[in-house]
Amino acid sequence: PLMPRLHILILNGPNLNMLGTREPEVYGDVTLPQLITELKNSFQDVLIEDFQSNDEGALIEVLHDYGMRCDGVVFNPGGYAHTSVAIRDAVASIKAPVIEVHISNIHAREGFRNISIVGGACKGVISGLGNRGYSIAVEYLISL
Repeated sequence: PLMPRLHILILNGPNLNMLGTREPEVYGDVTLPQLITELKNSFQDVLIEDFQSNDEGALIEVLHDYGMRCDGVVFNPGGYAHTSVAIRDAVASIKAPVIEVHISNIHAREGFRNISIVGGACKGVISGLGNRGYSIAVEYLISL
């Protein structure tokens, strides 16, 4: 019998809808739709769904929903990584492992970006590897 496909959510928080135009020297020139398409093309044997919101509550709702029924979450919480106890609690409350991803190296930036509140509830954190961090996170989730 065929093995069921792995189901992974790619979740992106505030301002990631601006990828490709927002601070390209920091975040590159690839748009979020291009990034998602690249991931789906690279991992055709994985069911990849994606969601982006600038709204903290919407991200929490999606974590509650997908986090109880998918195999893993790759999550770039954007600026909420540094501020949201509510999102951290949502990550801690779900069964799916979550890998936090940051395109830039949060430790090489402003002091307020050095700490991820959300990251402490995640299985792991990838920071500073550009868009490749998303692929590495998916590869890790596949290996679990």
